[in-house]
Amino acid sequence: MADDDVVEGTDTSDELIDELAQLACDRKLTLGCAESLTAGTIAARLGAAKGSSDWFRGGIVAYSREVKYGLLEVPEGPVVCESAARTMAESTARLLGAQLVVAVSGAGGPDPQDGRPPGTVCFATTGPDGTRSEEQHFDGDPEKVLAQTVRHALTLLRDRASA
Repeated sequence: MADDDVVEGTDTSDELIDELAQLACDRKLTLGCAESLTAGTIAARLGAAKGSSDWFRGGIVAYSREVKYGLLEVPEGPVVCESAARTMAESTARLLGAQLVVAVSGAGGPDPQDGRPPGTVCFATTGPDGTRSEEQHFDGDPEKVLAQTVRHALTLLRDRASA
């Protein structure tokens, strides 16, 4: 897969993005994201959505541990874990003034990270009704893990927005 196919590989989420944009507008929600593994791909997808200037507050790409620990106040230690993703989501909601935030941190591969195998991704969403987190395991090379991660993150946002 060519480098430009990474974001293109998430094109199946166009309908998902449209639905999320409609929900955000209808419910007057503000959204944001905190990204590590996805390195800004989620923010790029949200920012390109119809009417995003009305509901997308922005994203924080915290690729390095130091940014997670410093800016997002993740406790020192492993970053490929649900507790890190939860802290990333909650800190980003506060920093951006967003009502609904998704955060992702994971081991995209090809090597393990924090003792976690490639394809391990931790997600968290935070909103008015609290913070939820989960861990997923995706198969494939780093580009496929990235595409699956983006799609799952957008699905989580859509589900929280529609609740």
